[in-house]
Amino acid sequence: MSELLGIDDLLPELIIGLGLALLIGNGLAWWKNRRGETPEGVEEATYRPGRVAFLMVVGVLMTVWGVVSLVS
Repeated sequence: MSELLGIDDLLPELIIGLGLALLIGNGLAWWKNRRGETPEGVEEATYRPGRVAFLMVVGVLMTVWGVVSLVS
């Protein structure tokens, strides 16, 4: 039954999705900061380059982990 529904592949797919969301979201924040844009509706927005870099690395690691788990 689990093969029919694909439950075995669900966790790696969720990990890939979360990793890509971290990578794309923080990459977009980094790109917008380099262009000089600030978020709308936020008065005192501070850009933290260390946090962005850390979360991008976490996103890459999660994506690789999910892909390796899905392939193997």
